[in-house]
Amino acid sequence: MEKKTILAFVLSLAVLIAWSVFFAPQPAQKTESPAKEGAAAPQPAPSVQKMEKPAEPVPVKGEEKEVIVETPLYRAVFSTAGASLKSFKLKKYRVKAEADSPLVELVHGQTPLVAVHFDSSGKNEPSPMVYHAPENSLTLEPGASPREITFRATSPGGRQVQQTFRIDPEQCAIEHGLTVSNPLEKPAEGVLKARIANVPPKESTSYYSFIGTSLLLNNKYEETASTDLKAEKSASGLIPWISYQEDYFMTAFVPEAEIQSHYLARMLGSGVLEQTWSAAQPPIPPGTQFSTRSTLYLGPRDLDLLKVIGRKLDLAIDFGWTDIIAKPLLYLLKFFNEYAGNYGIAIILLTILIKILFWPLTHKSYKSMKEMQKIQPLMAKIREKYKDNKEMMNKEMMSLYKTYKVNPMGGCLPMVIQIPVFFALFRILGNSIELRHAPFMLWINDLSAPDRLFNFPFTIPLMTPPSGIPVLTLLMGASMFIQQKMTPTPGDPTQAKIMLLMPVIFTFMFINFPSGLVLYWLVNNVLSIGQQYRIIKRAA
Repeated sequence: MEKKTILAFVLSLAVLIAWSVFFAPQPAQKTESPAKEGAAAPQPAPSVQKMEKPAEPVPVKGEEKEVIVETPLYRAVFSTAGASLKSFKLKKYRVKAEADSPLVELVHGQTPLVAVHFDSSGKNEPSPMVYHAPENSLTLEPGASPREITFRATSPGGRQVQQTFRIDPEQCAIEHGLTVSNPLEKPAEGVLKARIANVPPKESTSYYSFIGTSLLLNNKYEETASTDLKAEKSASGLIPWISYQEDYFMTAFVPEAEIQSHYLARMLGSGVLEQTWSAAQPPIPPGTQFSTRSTLYLGPRDLDLLKVIGRKLDLAIDFGWTDIIAKPLLYLLKFFNEYAGNYGIAIILLTILIKILFWPLTHKSYKSMKEMQKIQPLMAKIREKYKDNKEMMNKEMMSLYKTYKVNPMGGCLPMVIQIPVFFALFRILGNSIELRHAPFMLWINDLSAPDRLFNFPFTIPLMTPPSGIPVLTLLMGASMFIQQKMTPTPGDPTQAKIMLLMPVIFTFMFINFPSGLVLYWLVNNVLSIGQQYRIIKRAA
């Protein structure tokens, strides 16, 4: 439904513009971070150091157990099998807007979400390696100092592996450390690997959704929707991060070292979407240990939070071709919300600001339309006189426009110049975590969801569930109709009919748009009506 409505919108505008261009005569004429964002120099590679003293051996085999971590932001369940994450629930986000709705769970299915290890394939070690964890749980209250949980294991070959997770109660980012010690008399070979795996949901919770993989490859952002991953996707180069994105949330692995690495994404037969980051490591000499650090991010797709991680992780929030407009608008929206305390009011304030910025151009356009109305009788005479000679008609029309200094395209300009802003807001309001479940007032309790008053027990054609009365959308359509009636009638009868149909077309399209976007368009129409009224009154 989403693609159809967008296409309908584009086609409606295209018909209007194409008519004027081709059929009407025209005048000639995107915690401290492991690495600071934007750092030019590569980060240091994983280090190899002499072992101060041999670590105490840890049993090779053991039973899997869970380590539960509670913070004000999340509840995480680690498994000693691979020192991996098997559950991660965000405490500040729920599946639906209702207060009793379940918490958002980032792990779907039985597959561990994320795991980092030193892979020495062919060394006859268990996969995944079962670690020993001294603690069964860790609870951190608000304001508490960060704590570490440690997992230790000894491989069948005698290598000693330690993984640490630094838990900060104020952040969704987890700092990860991996140390591999080689007490043996021969070098230990292996590859550093990180794995993110999840089962993509069948239904999206966002209007403009993206579910799939993403990475930064040689400073270029790439993404692949889960539905498009028909075959393996591989790449090699400098890969500062990889991630799995799901509507409003994401899981990312951010290695500290900026080194040549390999990436592989594939859809397994079990329905698991798996991503693997790997980097070859020099052999670990006898009596030394290999250490590396990384950051695991599991949380909302929030620009500010991702910027803190660094390594250009904020590029994971991509608004497509509108990105250059969308991100400044998002920051403005957040700025207004800080003072208003309501994203609905923030949208109204942002609309007023946009209207002020476009006021001179819109004002000039309305005046041009008014002038066009004055020469309608002269245009009618030219059409009648040269109805059998299109070339001569166009020549005379252009001469008329030049004489009276009017632009036949002037009436379309206000709508045309708003198209990039409209689509930028469409992306923001349909897929920004800030607007998710954000209430406005009265029946509008989620600005990212369609406008619905009541919840009917039946479906309505062309309306995505839930079915109800789209009050805000109907008001938007009415305001567009009033604005249309105040606009001077185009000289071309066909164009005039198209313009009269626009409020109806837009009303049907906006029925399923996020209510925040409908609110923007409604407020914009009301302001435009006021502006037109002012021009008409001055001209009278």
